[in-house]
Amino acid sequence: MQHWRESPCSERKTLSDMIKLTDYKDKKIHFIGIGGCSMSGLAQILSNLGYNVDGSDIKESSFTKTLMDSGIDVKIGHDESYAKDASLIVYTPAIKPTNPEFAYAVQHDIMMIERAQLLGMISANYNQVVGVSGCHGKTTITSMLACITKDSGIDPTVHVGGMVDFLSGGVCLGNSDIFITEACEYVRSFMSLHPSAIILNNIDDDHLDYYKDIDEIIDAFVDFIALLPEDGVLFINIDDKNNMKALARCTPPKVVTYSASGNADYCIKSVKFDDMGAPEFDVICRGENLGKIKLNVPGMHNAANALAAAALAHEVFGISIDECAKDLADYHLAGRRFEKVGEKDGVTIFHDYAHHPSEIKACLEAAHNYPHRKLWVLFQCNSYTRARTLKDKYASAFDNADMVLVPDIYPGRDIDTGDIHARDLVSAINAHSNNCVYLPTFREIRDYLRDRWQPGDIVLTLGSGDVNKQQLILLDD
Repeated sequence: MQHWRESPCSERKTLSDMIKLTDYKDKKIHFIGIGGCSMSGLAQILSNLGYNVDGSDIKESSFTKTLMDSGIDVKIGHDESYAKDASLIVYTPAIKPTNPEFAYAVQHDIMMIERAQLLGMISANYNQVVGVSGCHGKTTITSMLACITKDSGIDPTVHVGGMVDFLSGGVCLGNSDIFITEACEYVRSFMSLHPSAIILNNIDDDHLDYYKDIDEIIDAFVDFIALLPEDGVLFINIDDKNNMKALARCTPPKVVTYSASGNADYCIKSVKFDDMGAPEFDVICRGENLGKIKLNVPGMHNAANALAAAALAHEVFGISIDECAKDLADYHLAGRRFEKVGEKDGVTIFHDYAHHPSEIKACLEAAHNYPHRKLWVLFQCNSYTRARTLKDKYASAFDNADMVLVPDIYPGRDIDTGDIHARDLVSAINAHSNNCVYLPTFREIRDYLRDRWQPGDIVLTLGSGDVNKQQLILLDD
């Protein structure tokens, strides 16, 4: 089997040396699991570039429908025959070796690459590549850039790692030589990219199932910054202390700073919040007031995300802050970001993907400013590793909640070794704020809430596991 895996930083060109996308211009590229948000976006990008793409997925979805509507052949279900005439196979880590198409490719020595590697190969085809990085906020900033640039005449291709309503998925197909993409730090995926500009929003102690500690995470971002060419530029949030540690360990060709709370090249001043908790603020660039941005999404963290997107759009693409403001006024958050799920008994239910303590704090600060009588939080921790390594940080993340309900831990990629339990998280949270209850199942949580919630309350469900699906039981009749 020809199968490329991630190389150390010093050997990052290995894949480009082995194969190039142009080698497959007149051959079939087959996606296993094409119905995922990121995979469907990559398939559409390749098709837009003139490649022969098809794929398969276990079930139909809005993404498979979009692919079919665009003329891409999608098979529902998996069968080895779907891979028989493919010259290149793209798959995600979720695809197991027992998958019949995967197994066929192995047996017949078909070149196989993972999704992140394909993203890097695609980026090599563009003259300007913007990599939006950071442990939190990547999807929001990238989708904000898509919103700002979609009507600007720049016509970039944008790849977002989440569902964006105004894109009807996770991709904006352009015809220019500009590519904007999320740059994910997990398993050092971003090292496959070829960035000419990088946004570094923050660095946090996430993905400790892969990284040994925060220093190793910082070093990964330092390696990513080192990929910038001589005329490249780093946009960095100087409010983040770990960002500053990374900056001290590297020498980017050009640095543009931004800050929501202090002095930087691009700053936020005169912040006001409306009755729904959405911010309005002035953008100050090197001492000059460039204009005002008013968002229709809540939270100071989204003001900071908007500043990052506007700073890059203004500095790199020459888009005025007034134009950024006009586009961002219509911006709505990507899927699973403070997303309204529904209403029941006069109670409004929202969901957010927030799963790291820093994300949870930011989300609850935004929810605190949203009109409500009582704020109920349903937090599903995704992975035993996160529960174990971040327990003490989770303890202080829920101060803005009136009550926190915690079900059993969602295992994610982990195996339960018995050394951490949801009860341990509950004990840690209660030691700090005494507002947490352990209820093992979502059915028990539903019954607990319905006995206690009142009209005017809001329920905010949090987590990156299957809470977005399980929460629907709250709306059952």
